[in-house]
Formats: sequence, C-alpha cells, structure tokens
Amino acid sequence: MANTKPQVKIVNCETGEEIIRDANAAELAQIELDAANARKEKAEADAKASAKAAILSKLGITAEEAVLLLS
Repeated sequence: MANTKPQVKIVNCETGEEIIRDANAAELAQIELDAANARKEKAEADAKASAKAAILSKLGITAEEAVLLLS
C-alpha cells in the first residue's frame, strides 16, 4: 500500500545521508496554508486576466495593440 501522507526529505550535505519521513503536524499545517495561498493567488490572477480580457474586448483591441498604445 502506498504512503499517501506528505513526506519530508532531509539531506545532510556533508555526509550525503538522506532521511525521508512523514511530515509532522506543523509541516502538514504549513503545506495546507501554502496550498490555500496558491489557490487564492491563482483565483486572483484568473480574475485579473478575465478583467483585462473584458476591457480589451470592450475596446475592440488585442493585448498587443494595447501594449503599443501604452508604450
């Protein structure tokens, strides 16, 4: 049966020793927080892209034409 719990890999750079272990509670909480932040950032970026596309559509120009106008 495969391990479905996130794991942490620790590498000792001096010896090359590698330790792979299950994430602890604090690490799991950080993984969840990072995932939530990534989802929020993606939603914000998608909303911003949609708003830009709507404005360009209203103006009847392409993104490249908008860059030319603003440069």
